[in-house]
Amino acid sequence: MRQLVLDLIAPPAPTLAGFVAGRNAELLAAFRLLEAGQSADRFYYVWGDRGAGKSHLLRGLAADRGAYLSVKPDLRIEPLLADVPLLAIDDVDQLGEQGAIDLFNVYNRIREGRGVLVATGPCPPAQLSLRPDLLTRLAWGLVFQIHPLTDDEKIAALGAHASARGFRLAPDVGQYLLNHWRRDMASLYAALELLDRYSLETKRPITVPLLREAINVSPRSQADKGKGR
Repeated sequence: MRQLVLDLIAPPAPTLAGFVAGRNAELLAAFRLLEAGQSADRFYYVWGDRGAGKSHLLRGLAADRGAYLSVKPDLRIEPLLADVPLLAIDDVDQLGEQGAIDLFNVYNRIREGRGVLVATGPCPPAQLSLRPDLLTRLAWGLVFQIHPLTDDEKIAALGAHASARGFRLAPDVGQYLLNHWRRDMASLYAALELLDRYSLETKRPITVPLLREAINVSPRSQADKGKGR
């Protein structure tokens, strides 16, 4: 069994600069103002499909001066927080009853004091299955829909990700990856990092044949084959 080279190059941390805007230019511009401390708005809600980049944006915003929370049904929010300047909370639709109460209280505390709240979900606030008073508050601020990237935009995003890891990704390699791998950006980035490690291990340039081999020996590929995909 092949031993892939691990952790030779750490994946870049999510940043706003590393986010490919596509049809999300207005959203990205609003977050850049927020990141620069030039926005008067303090509440943001972003909704859209999984894999469209919501987590990337939240992690990028929270990296320097905030706290990022990925929601699980049993998550308690208030006990985890001090007075952070920015709270980025992902997947609010997953909040349990007590977590929703926590977020309601945190929202009111921020509104009466200082700080910024950025939340995400899969749909507009009114369609979430959460307590009505929390839904009202989530809808009070700026609400953006995040649009998934087109294939050309995904290839551009993969090229930028490859550059950040120190190699060039030819367009035909990116297109092959789109045609033969899961198409959400998290999975595509994971495949690209696998390809980078496999290239280092085999000491071969990154080409479509190398990508085909890397996919064939990857644990995910073997698992998918076992499921008949």
